[in-house]
Amino acid sequence: MPGAALGLTLIFAEVAILGAQPLPPPSQPIAVQLPQPVPKQPGPQHFDSDMDAPIQGQADDDDRMTVSVGVEGRGPYNFLIDTGSQTTVVSSALAGKLGLVPGPIVRVISMGGMSSVATARLDSLDIGLKSYSGLTVPLLERQHIGADGIVGTDSLQDQRVVLDFTKNTIAIGDAQSLGGSSGYEIIVRARKKAGRLIMTNALIDGIRADVVIDTGASSTIGNLALQRAIRDRSTGQTTLLSVTGHELPAGLGLARKLQIDDVNISNVLIAFADAPAFKELNLRKRPAIFLGMRELRVFKRIAIDFSTRRILFDMPKGS
Repeated sequence: MPGAALGLTLIFAEVAILGAQPLPPPSQPIAVQLPQPVPKQPGPQHFDSDMDAPIQGQADDDDRMTVSVGVEGRGPYNFLIDTGSQTTVVSSALAGKLGLVPGPIVRVISMGGMSSVATARLDSLDIGLKSYSGLTVPLLERQHIGADGIVGTDSLQDQRVVLDFTKNTIAIGDAQSLGGSSGYEIIVRARKKAGRLIMTNALIDGIRADVVIDTGASSTIGNLALQRAIRDRSTGQTTLLSVTGHELPAGLGLARKLQIDDVNISNVLIAFADAPAFKELNLRKRPAIFLGMRELRVFKRIAIDFSTRRILFDMPKGS
């Protein structure tokens, strides 16, 4: 069967986690109608951020969520929202188009391997109601990212991210402006490590495991500790592609049930790999997964509150 998507670890100064460019989608269709990509306007355009409402986004062709952002007062540009990524990234093509000032070369450790990448300095980055300045961002190839850039958790720490799968949109703003806790049946508390929220009370086929919600990956990746625990569920092999262009061989397995408090997901397809992301987050020895968008779409909505370390689930009818 076709390969699966994965999260990605990037070391940029300190530790950072990025998302990954998924391989072609699995043969089983996903029951969501995705909008057609919006053609990009040629050349830089002046970017006017709507300061009266939270930022809204939509799904891309790989089932991930993108939003329009402004870079150096220009745009809009499509950036991938990646809750598995600690740092914001800009594509090398966009950096060249805008004439960004080069920064230092940094070492990057991805899911697939290690490489050295260029960086650029940003005077301004506009994401909805927020503006950021004085940033130094890694530059990666657009063909591997699948977008003009990545919005990482460094730009989301005091905000809520709402994935609305009934409308196929994403919203970013403060919790109150995005409805508070209204309509969410289950609230799970998480711990924070290197900018990401990790749910530690999960069970995968009865095996205690840690779970990171990764909106930058279309599918789910597990560590080798989990693979060993459910080794009798192997369904084949695949190859994972990271946003740095590296390839990583992985084994496929099927978990019958993922349980997080009162949240249950059945038949979770997992790509298992000895990926640096687990080591960098100290998740290598204990079973752990980066939960991708394919599994997250079983819910109506998911809200990720970085400031309160809570993840809220709006359950589908009949669940």
